[in-house]
Amino acid sequence: MKPLLITDCDEVLLHMVKHFGVWLHESHDIDFTPDGADFANSMKRRDGRAIDREEMWALLGGFFPSEMDRQTLVPHAREALAAIAEVADIVVLTNLGDHCRDHRIAQLASHGIEHRVETNQGGKGDPVARLVAELQPSVTVFVDDLAVHHESVSKHAPGVFRLHMVSEPSLAPSVVPAPHAHARIDDWQEARDWILARFAEGLTAQAAGVGTIA
Repeated sequence: MKPLLITDCDEVLLHMVKHFGVWLHESHDIDFTPDGADFANSMKRRDGRAIDREEMWALLGGFFPSEMDRQTLVPHAREALAAIAEVADIVVLTNLGDHCRDHRIAQLASHGIEHRVETNQGGKGDPVARLVAELQPSVTVFVDDLAVHHESVSKHAPGVFRLHMVSEPSLAPSVVPAPHAHARIDDWQEARDWILARFAEGLTAQAAGVGTIA
């Protein structure tokens, strides 16, 4: 079977936080200063009032899907996926409501990225494990910007290689490397080479009849 890449979308393939911040400023008089932590802690109304978690989720629900056209492509992401697709299957696993799936598919296609899209809520370990069971890949690599999802995948699909990527330059310096990821790379040109190398290592190990990673 072919190798498999399972990749997140927001802040991996498409920029989101900077466009979300502009929309909050324009439409809701909210200042947004992401720091790599809780979104709710990054939002403040002009009068200084904090945003509680219920309001945060409502605002995110307002951005997706109606404002998704604001999002822009991460440099080199399209080209990297095209190179990876020559040897592997690709699934975009995105934490959006199921009602946003068709919007995400169309959004990615408008940027020249056309691969299977799965929506999810909560930890990504279970859906990654299900995809591995379904597709039976020779090697799997998972890419995401959130440490919590790397931890989840490490528990539910420990044989998967895990790459931590934060592609937003204004956000990346404040985000520490995910402790449950095998590597941290924030550039798709370098990430492409790392992913293809993991596929090659895994295929070699499989041919030799040994495991790929601990």
